[in-house]
Amino acid sequence: MKKSLLFLTLILTFAFILSGCTKSNNTAATSNANSNTDSSAKMTKIVVGATPNPHAEILNVVKPILAKEGVDLEIKEFTDYVTPNTALVDKQIDANFFQHVPYLEDFEKKNNVKLVPLVKVHVEPMGAYSKKIKSKDELKDGATVAVPNDATNEGRALLLLQKEGLIKLKDPNGLTQTPRDIVDNPKHLKIVELEAPQLPRTLQDVDLAIINTNFALEANLNPLKDAIFMEDKNSPYANVLVVRQDNQNDPAIQKLAKALNSEEVKKFIEDKYKGAIVPAF
Repeated sequence: MKKSLLFLTLILTFAFILSGCTKSNNTAATSNANSNTDSSAKMTKIVVGATPNPHAEILNVVKPILAKEGVDLEIKEFTDYVTPNTALVDKQIDANFFQHVPYLEDFEKKNNVKLVPLVKVHVEPMGAYSKKIKSKDELKDGATVAVPNDATNEGRALLLLQKEGLIKLKDPNGLTQTPRDIVDNPKHLKIVELEAPQLPRTLQDVDLAIINTNFALEANLNPLKDAIFMEDKNSPYANVLVVRQDNQNDPAIQKLAKALNSEEVKKFIEDKYKGAIVPAF
């Protein structure tokens, strides 16, 4: 009888210990699961549209900075200047980074929308490139010059040609001018208007092309070495982070804006592009 009681006591004791261990393991597992869930929940995802170079490159620099602050940055690349704004308006993305303010204002006017330029990040000096000449003095009478066909960048390209003494415009400072506003053209240059992304591919066919720096870089053109002439560092066309009115005060968006104006980004721009692109902050 005593042996039976002893045996029963041992069984009950073992069952109690086993139950405690199982409960402890389950509790630990549940705690770990909750911890993982909490960690995931703290990350806020934002999607930012950008042209590949240099905008997406710069965003990749801020990606780990934001991760430390609980923001998961997804970069969506675009290869044109229209879709990033329409995607932002339609709330397909949370912000975009590819344009300067004059271009944004022109888009807003044409599409009757309102977006918000949040912070200036960098300036991409527009430059003139050629496969046929090495200086502007080599431009022959009747030479063909290709320029971007969007309103603000076309006017900007024409202003650059004017600055170099190749043409004279009706308004010396007007940004939205077209070839029809040229009042003096001593070399009888033929101005061809093309989509901005296509300009690097036309260099075999034209005598000169005025190309935005981001598209020049994508075509493996070095602005400092390959441009015949370009805007100086005082260009007012700083590229900006753009958001909607409804999310401009969102904490994750504010963290993105701060990161884009950080010392890490400034150093990256200066080291990577060596003057071809310059910080605007």
